[in-house]
Amino acid sequence: MRSKLPMHKLILSGATALAVLSFGATAIAADDMPPLPQHEWDFQGLFGTYNRAAAQRGFQVYKEVCSACHSMNLMSYRNLEELGLTENQVKALASEVQVADIGDDGSPIERPARPSDHFKPPFPNEAAAATANGGKAPPDLSVIIKAREGGPNYVYGILTGFVPYDKLTPEQIKASDVKKDDNYNKYFPGHRIAMPQPLTDGKVNYIDGTKNTLDQEASDVVEFLAWASEPHLEARKRTGVRAILFMLVLAGLMYAVKRSVWADKH
Repeated sequence: MRSKLPMHKLILSGATALAVLSFGATAIAADDMPPLPQHEWDFQGLFGTYNRAAAQRGFQVYKEVCSACHSMNLMSYRNLEELGLTENQVKALASEVQVADIGDDGSPIERPARPSDHFKPPFPNEAAAATANGGKAPPDLSVIIKAREGGPNYVYGILTGFVPYDKLTPEQIKASDVKKDDNYNKYFPGHRIAMPQPLTDGKVNYIDGTKNTLDQEASDVVEFLAWASEPHLEARKRTGVRAILFMLVLAGLMYAVKRSVWADKH
């Protein structure tokens, strides 16, 4: 039996139903996600600055752990001097890496990296990265803090949010459809994540002797990735503060001039 409703009302009714279903699905997904951990970061706030010691430790975590799968194609080795490393330290770090180049005779060669070279990616191309990682290439981390909603708290949550399969409740297993060999992360949308837990207590032996807990490693690498995502943040904040102070002084002067001009008019 055909509906007697006009076509435009049928379309609106169908759209409304779809919107309700979509909203319901979103609400269910949101209810299933715990709030991100609210970590206090040194670089947040009007006067926030990067913790250089933490960011240097974070680079060590990236270099020894994350760089096995994740590239940072926008970063060059010489950028590390802005992080507090000396020129000689940067040269030594770069020289440990062999990069592809073209020789004087036009033939392909391998040579030690120079400070001007970009970080060497773990795979020659995206297709190779996808093949080595179950069909999906790991994301580049150059601006990952800016690219994810929640920024540093999201990345920190992912790094600290893994839950072993034997610690999951039946409800969590059913809702995420996670299997024994899968990886469950309470902060990842859908909870089933391809990346196995990268950091654990004692994963990195810090050069400066800092205690290498999971929380410390995660917060340090997030500090480094935040710096990499916005290395000029401190300069931008200083400029903003100076501009605000200038505008305040200018407003005061303009008010004083106005009072002086109109003093004899009342």
